[in-house]
Amino acid sequence: MTTKSLLARKNDLSQPEKQLQFLSNGIFGNGELPTFKESLEKTNRFPLKPTGLDIFQVNVGYMCNQVCTHCHVDAGPDRKEIMTKETMQLCLDVLKASGAKTLDLTGGAPEMNPNFRWFVEEAAKIGVEDFIVRSNLTIILANKKYHDLPEFFKKYNVHVVSSLPFYKRNKTDKQRGNGVFQKSIQALQMLNEVGYGKEGTGLKLDLVYNPAGAFLPANQSDLESDFKKALKNDFDIDFNSLFAITNLPVSRFLEYLIASENYEDYMETLVEAYNPVAVDGVMCKNTLSVSWDGYLFDCDFNQMLDLKVAAKSKHLKDFDLESLQNRNIIISQHCYGCTAGAGSSCQGTTV
Repeated sequence: MTTKSLLARKNDLSQPEKQLQFLSNGIFGNGELPTFKESLEKTNRFPLKPTGLDIFQVNVGYMCNQVCTHCHVDAGPDRKEIMTKETMQLCLDVLKASGAKTLDLTGGAPEMNPNFRWFVEEAAKIGVEDFIVRSNLTIILANKKYHDLPEFFKKYNVHVVSSLPFYKRNKTDKQRGNGVFQKSIQALQMLNEVGYGKEGTGLKLDLVYNPAGAFLPANQSDLESDFKKALKNDFDIDFNSLFAITNLPVSRFLEYLIASENYEDYMETLVEAYNPVAVDGVMCKNTLSVSWDGYLFDCDFNQMLDLKVAAKSKHLKDFDLESLQNRNIIISQHCYGCTAGAGSSCQGTTV
Protein backbone atom coordinates (compact mmCIF):
# COMPACT_ATOMS: atom_id res chain seq x y z
CA MET A 1 0.00 0.00 0.00
CA THR A 2 1.55 3.29 -1.10
CA THR A 3 1.68 6.15 1.39
CA LYS A 4 2.83 8.98 -0.89
CA SER A 5 1.71 10.37 -4.22
CA LEU A 6 3.67 9.80 -7.42
CA LEU A 7 4.65 13.46 -7.26
CA ALA A 8 6.09 13.15 -3.74
CA ARG A 9 7.97 10.00 -4.80
CA LYS A 10 9.37 11.86 -7.83
CA ASN A 11 8.06 9.07 -10.04
CA ASP A 12 8.29 9.78 -13.78
CA LEU A 13 4.58 9.01 -14.12
CA SER A 14 3.78 12.08 -12.04
CA GLN A 15 4.52 13.99 -15.26
CA PRO A 16 1.52 13.94 -17.66
CA GLU A 17 3.78 13.94 -20.73
CA LYS A 18 5.45 10.71 -19.52
CA GLN A 19 2.06 9.03 -19.16
CA LEU A 20 1.02 10.16 -22.64
CA GLN A 21 4.28 8.89 -24.11
CA PHE A 22 3.64 5.50 -22.53
CA LEU A 23 0.06 5.41 -23.82
CA SER A 24 1.12 6.39 -27.35
CA ASN A 25 4.06 4.04 -27.82
CA GLY A 26 4.57 0.30 -27.30
CA ILE A 27 1.61 -1.81 -28.39
CA PHE A 28 -0.12 1.24 -29.87
CA GLY A 29 2.98 2.73 -31.45
CA ASN A 30 3.89 -0.50 -33.27
CA GLY A 31 0.34 -1.07 -34.54
CA GLU A 32 -0.29 -4.19 -32.46
CA LEU A 33 -3.43 -2.51 -31.12
CA PRO A 34 -5.50 0.18 -32.88
CA THR A 35 -5.37 3.65 -31.37
CA PHE A 36 -8.59 5.07 -29.94
CA LYS A 37 -8.79 7.46 -32.89
CA GLU A 38 -8.62 4.53 -35.30
CA SER A 39 -11.43 2.74 -33.48
CA LEU A 40 -13.57 5.87 -33.56
CA GLU A 41 -12.91 6.33 -37.28
CA LYS A 42 -13.75 2.71 -38.03
CA THR A 43 -17.13 3.11 -36.30
CA ASN A 44 -17.86 6.54 -37.80
CA ARG A 45 -17.57 8.41 -34.50
CA PHE A 46 -14.56 10.63 -35.09
CA PRO A 47 -14.24 13.41 -34.20
CA LEU A 48 -15.97 13.42 -30.85
CA LYS A 49 -18.03 16.59 -30.44
CA PRO A 50 -19.89 18.06 -27.44
CA THR A 51 -23.67 17.72 -27.36
CA GLY A 52 -24.12 20.53 -24.83
CA LEU A 53 -22.99 21.66 -21.41
CA ASP A 54 -25.07 20.00 -18.71
CA ILE A 55 -22.43 19.24 -16.06
CA PHE A 56 -19.80 21.58 -14.68
CA GLN A 57 -17.30 19.34 -12.89
CA VAL A 58 -14.90 21.26 -10.64
CA ASN A 59 -11.81 19.78 -9.04
CA VAL A 60 -11.27 21.98 -5.98
CA GLY A 61 -7.89 20.46 -5.11
CA TYR A 62 -5.75 17.34 -5.06
CA MET A 63 -5.35 17.22 -1.26
CA CYS A 64 -6.83 14.07 0.27
CA ASN A 65 -6.70 12.19 3.55
CA GLN A 66 -6.20 8.91 1.65
CA VAL A 67 -3.63 7.55 -0.80
CA CYS A 68 -5.55 4.97 -2.85
CA THR A 69 -3.66 2.60 -5.15
CA HIS A 70 -5.95 3.22 -8.12
CA CYS A 71 -6.23 7.03 -7.86
CA HIS A 72 -6.09 8.72 -11.28
CA VAL A 73 -5.73 12.12 -9.59
CA ASP A 74 -2.60 11.05 -7.67
CA ALA A 75 -4.24 12.70 -4.66
CA GLY A 76 -2.97 12.51 -1.09
CA PRO A 77 -2.06 14.44 2.06
CA ASP A 78 1.14 15.64 0.38
CA ARG A 79 -0.68 17.32 -2.53
CA LYS A 80 -1.05 21.04 -1.82
CA GLU A 81 -2.86 22.19 -4.98
CA ILE A 82 -6.01 23.91 -3.72
CA MET A 83 -8.55 26.07 -5.55
CA THR A 84 -8.70 29.64 -4.24
CA LYS A 85 -11.88 31.53 -3.42
CA GLU A 86 -11.18 33.83 -6.40
CA THR A 87 -11.17 30.86 -8.78
CA MET A 88 -14.31 29.51 -7.13
CA GLN A 89 -16.00 32.83 -7.82
CA LEU A 90 -15.02 32.53 -11.49
CA CYS A 91 -16.59 29.06 -11.47
CA LEU A 92 -19.82 30.48 -10.06
CA ASP A 93 -19.88 33.28 -12.64
CA VAL A 94 -19.33 30.86 -15.51
CA LEU A 95 -21.80 28.32 -14.13
CA LYS A 96 -24.52 30.95 -13.95
CA ALA A 97 -23.80 32.23 -17.47
CA SER A 98 -23.48 28.80 -19.09
CA GLY A 99 -26.86 27.39 -18.11
CA ALA A 100 -25.35 24.10 -16.90
CA LYS A 101 -27.77 22.29 -14.59
CA THR A 102 -25.31 20.27 -12.48
CA LEU A 103 -22.34 21.31 -10.36
CA ASP A 104 -20.12 18.32 -9.59
CA LEU A 105 -17.45 18.93 -6.93
CA THR A 106 -14.51 16.56 -6.78
CA GLY A 107 -10.91 16.30 -5.54
CA GLY A 108 -8.90 14.80 -3.75
CA ALA A 109 -11.26 15.14 -0.89
CA PRO A 110 -13.19 18.28 -1.90
CA GLU A 111 -14.25 18.85 1.71
CA MET A 112 -10.61 19.58 2.63
CA ASN A 113 -10.58 22.79 0.64
CA PRO A 114 -10.85 25.56 3.28
CA ASN A 115 -13.44 27.39 1.16
CA PHE A 116 -15.50 24.29 0.37
CA ARG A 117 -18.52 25.26 2.49
CA TRP A 118 -18.49 28.82 1.18
CA PHE A 119 -18.51 27.44 -2.37
CA VAL A 120 -21.50 25.18 -1.63
CA GLU A 121 -23.42 28.02 0.02
CA GLU A 122 -22.78 30.42 -2.85
CA ALA A 123 -23.65 27.79 -5.49
CA ALA A 124 -26.95 27.18 -3.72
CA LYS A 125 -27.78 30.86 -4.08
CA ILE A 126 -27.56 30.74 -7.89
CA GLY A 127 -30.03 27.87 -8.10
CA VAL A 128 -28.01 24.81 -9.08
CA GLU A 129 -30.51 22.01 -9.81
CA ASP A 130 -28.28 19.04 -9.04
CA PHE A 131 -25.43 19.58 -6.61
CA ILE A 132 -22.99 16.67 -6.42
CA VAL A 133 -20.16 16.21 -3.94
CA ARG A 134 -17.87 13.23 -4.50
CA SER A 135 -16.84 12.13 -1.04
CA ASN A 136 -14.42 9.39 0.00
CA LEU A 137 -16.55 8.95 3.17
CA THR A 138 -13.60 8.65 5.58
CA ILE A 139 -13.12 12.42 5.50
CA ILE A 140 -16.27 12.72 7.64
CA LEU A 141 -14.42 10.95 10.48
CA ALA A 142 -10.94 12.31 9.78
CA ASN A 143 -11.28 15.37 12.00
CA LYS A 144 -13.91 16.83 14.35
CA LYS A 145 -14.42 19.77 12.01
CA TYR A 146 -15.83 17.36 9.40
CA HIS A 147 -18.18 15.42 11.70
CA ASP A 148 -21.14 17.66 10.84
CA LEU A 149 -20.77 17.22 7.09
CA PRO A 150 -23.88 14.99 6.84
CA GLU A 151 -26.00 17.79 8.35
CA PHE A 152 -24.31 20.36 6.11
CA PHE A 153 -24.99 18.27 3.02
CA LYS A 154 -28.62 17.85 4.08
CA LYS A 155 -29.07 21.60 4.58
CA TYR A 156 -28.14 22.27 0.95
CA ASN A 157 -29.71 19.09 -0.47
CA VAL A 158 -26.33 17.96 -1.77
CA HIS A 159 -26.33 14.77 -3.83
CA VAL A 160 -23.60 12.70 -2.14
CA VAL A 161 -21.66 10.31 -4.37
CA SER A 162 -19.38 8.14 -2.24
CA SER A 163 -16.65 5.77 -3.29
CA LEU A 164 -16.75 2.29 -1.76
CA PRO A 165 -14.62 -0.30 -3.57
CA PHE A 166 -16.46 -3.28 -2.07
CA TYR A 167 -18.88 -4.32 0.65
CA LYS A 168 -16.22 -6.44 2.36
CA ARG A 169 -13.34 -5.19 4.50
CA ASN A 170 -10.40 -6.95 2.84
CA LYS A 171 -10.91 -5.69 -0.71
CA THR A 172 -11.66 -2.14 0.40
CA ASP A 173 -8.69 -1.85 2.76
CA LYS A 174 -6.36 -3.39 0.17
CA GLN A 175 -7.23 -0.65 -2.30
CA ARG A 176 -7.64 2.29 0.09
CA GLY A 177 -5.66 1.54 3.26
CA ASN A 178 -6.11 -0.22 6.59
CA GLY A 179 -9.20 0.86 8.50
CA VAL A 180 -10.86 2.57 5.54
CA PHE A 181 -13.71 0.07 5.31
CA GLN A 182 -14.79 0.49 8.94
CA LYS A 183 -14.64 4.29 8.71
CA SER A 184 -16.59 4.19 5.44
CA ILE A 185 -19.32 2.11 7.08
CA GLN A 186 -19.52 4.54 10.01
CA ALA A 187 -19.76 7.50 7.61
CA LEU A 188 -22.55 5.82 5.62
CA GLN A 189 -24.46 5.19 8.84
CA MET A 190 -24.06 8.87 9.76
CA LEU A 191 -25.45 9.86 6.36
CA ASN A 192 -28.37 7.44 6.80
CA GLU A 193 -29.13 8.94 10.21
CA VAL A 194 -29.87 12.36 8.68
CA GLY A 195 -31.98 10.80 5.90
CA TYR A 196 -29.56 10.10 3.07
CA GLY A 197 -30.44 7.03 1.03
CA LYS A 198 -33.83 6.75 2.73
CA GLU A 199 -37.02 6.54 0.71
CA GLY A 200 -39.07 9.72 0.62
CA THR A 201 -36.39 12.11 1.92
CA GLY A 202 -35.13 13.31 -1.46
CA LEU A 203 -31.57 13.06 -0.11
CA LYS A 204 -29.60 11.08 -2.66
CA LEU A 205 -26.73 8.84 -1.61
CA ASP A 206 -25.04 6.93 -4.41
CA LEU A 207 -22.03 4.63 -4.20
CA VAL A 208 -19.19 4.20 -6.69
CA TYR A 209 -17.57 0.84 -7.34
CA ASN A 210 -14.38 0.33 -9.28
CA PRO A 211 -12.49 -2.97 -9.65
CA ALA A 212 -9.52 -3.65 -7.40
CA GLY A 213 -7.46 -5.13 -10.24
CA ALA A 214 -6.82 -5.19 -13.97
CA PHE A 215 -10.30 -6.23 -15.09
CA LEU A 216 -13.59 -4.67 -16.11
CA PRO A 217 -16.41 -4.17 -13.60
CA ALA A 218 -19.23 -6.69 -13.55
CA ASN A 219 -22.78 -5.80 -14.55
CA GLN A 220 -23.78 -2.60 -12.75
CA SER A 221 -27.32 -3.64 -11.82
CA ASP A 222 -26.08 -6.97 -10.44
CA LEU A 223 -23.40 -5.21 -8.41
CA GLU A 224 -25.97 -2.76 -7.06
CA SER A 225 -28.18 -5.61 -5.94
CA ASP A 226 -25.26 -7.36 -4.22
CA PHE A 227 -24.12 -4.16 -2.49
CA LYS A 228 -27.63 -3.31 -1.29
CA LYS A 229 -28.22 -6.77 0.11
CA ALA A 230 -24.84 -7.02 1.86
CA LEU A 231 -24.79 -3.51 3.33
CA LYS A 232 -28.39 -3.80 4.56
CA ASN A 233 -27.94 -7.24 6.09
CA ASP A 234 -24.55 -6.58 7.68
CA PHE A 235 -24.78 -2.90 8.67
CA ASP A 236 -28.40 -1.74 8.11
CA ILE A 237 -27.19 0.73 5.49
CA ASP A 238 -29.39 2.09 2.69
CA PHE A 239 -28.34 3.92 -0.47
CA ASN A 240 -29.96 4.88 -3.76
CA SER A 241 -27.85 3.73 -6.71
CA LEU A 242 -24.46 2.22 -7.44
CA PHE A 243 -22.21 3.44 -10.25
CA ALA A 244 -19.72 0.96 -11.71
CA ILE A 245 -16.69 2.76 -13.12
CA THR A 246 -13.85 1.25 -15.14
CA ASN A 247 -10.32 2.05 -13.97
CA LEU A 248 -8.53 4.14 -16.57
CA PRO A 249 -4.79 3.70 -17.25
CA VAL A 250 -3.89 7.07 -15.77
CA SER A 251 -1.57 8.07 -12.90
CA ARG A 252 -1.38 5.56 -10.02
CA PHE A 253 -3.51 2.92 -11.76
CA LEU A 254 -1.16 3.14 -14.74
CA GLU A 255 1.74 2.69 -12.28
CA TYR A 256 0.00 -0.40 -10.88
CA LEU A 257 -0.54 -1.87 -14.35
CA ILE A 258 3.10 -1.42 -15.28
CA ALA A 259 4.49 -2.69 -11.96
CA SER A 260 2.24 -5.77 -12.00
CA GLU A 261 3.03 -6.43 -15.70
CA ASN A 262 -0.67 -6.18 -16.54
CA TYR A 263 -0.52 -3.10 -18.78
CA GLU A 264 -0.57 -4.80 -22.19
CA ASP A 265 -3.19 -7.37 -21.21
CA TYR A 266 -5.42 -4.71 -19.67
CA MET A 267 -5.18 -2.43 -22.70
CA GLU A 268 -5.96 -5.38 -24.95
CA THR A 269 -9.02 -6.12 -22.78
CA LEU A 270 -10.21 -2.52 -23.13
CA VAL A 271 -9.66 -2.48 -26.90
CA GLU A 272 -11.43 -5.81 -27.42
CA ALA A 273 -14.36 -4.56 -25.32
CA TYR A 274 -14.65 -1.29 -27.28
CA ASN A 275 -18.36 -0.57 -27.74
CA PRO A 276 -19.33 2.12 -30.27
CA VAL A 277 -22.74 2.48 -28.59
CA ALA A 278 -20.99 3.40 -25.34
CA VAL A 279 -19.21 6.22 -27.19
CA ASP A 280 -22.52 8.02 -27.58
CA GLY A 281 -22.89 8.36 -23.79
CA VAL A 282 -19.39 9.34 -22.70
CA MET A 283 -19.29 12.13 -20.13
CA CYS A 284 -17.00 14.42 -22.15
CA LYS A 285 -19.91 15.14 -24.50
CA ASN A 286 -21.98 17.03 -21.94
CA THR A 287 -19.42 17.82 -19.21
CA LEU A 288 -16.72 20.44 -18.77
CA SER A 289 -13.96 19.75 -16.28
CA VAL A 290 -12.29 22.60 -14.36
CA SER A 291 -8.91 22.22 -12.64
CA TRP A 292 -8.01 23.71 -9.25
CA ASP A 293 -6.27 26.59 -11.04
CA GLY A 294 -9.15 27.34 -13.42
CA TYR A 295 -8.13 25.62 -16.66
CA LEU A 296 -10.71 23.81 -18.78
CA PHE A 297 -10.64 20.17 -19.87
CA ASP A 298 -12.97 17.73 -21.63
CA CYS A 299 -13.01 15.42 -18.60
CA ASP A 300 -11.31 14.75 -15.27
CA PHE A 301 -8.99 12.17 -16.86
CA ASN A 302 -7.81 14.62 -19.53
CA GLN A 303 -7.22 17.08 -16.70
CA MET A 304 -4.77 14.68 -15.06
CA LEU A 305 -2.97 14.28 -18.40
CA ASP A 306 -2.91 18.07 -18.86
CA LEU A 307 -4.86 17.82 -22.13
CA LYS A 308 -6.61 21.19 -22.14
CA VAL A 309 -9.66 21.75 -24.34
CA ALA A 310 -9.11 22.33 -28.06
CA ALA A 311 -10.71 25.78 -28.02
CA LYS A 312 -9.55 29.37 -27.66
CA SER A 313 -11.30 29.36 -24.29
CA LYS A 314 -8.84 27.36 -22.18
CA HIS A 315 -9.38 29.10 -18.81
CA LEU A 316 -12.33 30.37 -16.80
CA LYS A 317 -11.06 33.92 -17.33
CA ASP A 318 -11.69 33.72 -21.08
CA PHE A 319 -14.72 31.43 -21.00
CA ASP A 320 -16.55 31.42 -24.32
CA LEU A 321 -19.43 28.98 -24.60
CA GLU A 322 -19.69 29.10 -28.39
CA SER A 323 -16.05 28.14 -28.98
CA LEU A 324 -16.34 25.35 -26.41
CA GLN A 325 -19.51 23.97 -28.01
CA ASN A 326 -17.77 23.79 -31.39
CA ARG A 327 -14.55 22.14 -30.22
CA ASN A 328 -13.28 18.66 -30.98
CA ILE A 329 -12.84 16.56 -27.83
CA ILE A 330 -9.22 15.61 -27.13
CA ILE A 331 -8.64 11.84 -27.07
CA SER A 332 -5.90 9.32 -26.36
CA GLN A 333 -5.69 5.60 -25.59
CA HIS A 334 -6.95 6.03 -22.01
CA CYS A 335 -10.37 6.82 -23.52
CA TYR A 336 -10.86 3.11 -24.20
CA GLY A 337 -11.67 2.85 -20.48
CA CYS A 338 -14.86 4.88 -20.96
CA THR A 339 -16.04 2.91 -24.01
CA ALA A 340 -15.36 -0.68 -22.96
CA GLY A 341 -18.31 -3.00 -22.52
CA ALA A 342 -21.28 -1.13 -21.05
CA GLY A 343 -19.18 2.04 -20.98
CA SER A 344 -18.09 4.14 -18.04
CA SER A 345 -18.72 7.67 -16.86
CA CYS A 346 -18.88 9.56 -13.57
CA GLN A 347 -22.53 8.45 -13.44
CA GLY A 348 -21.68 4.81 -14.05
CA THR A 349 -22.30 2.72 -17.15
CA THR A 350 -23.42 4.53 -20.30
CA VAL A 351 -25.29 1.70 -22.03
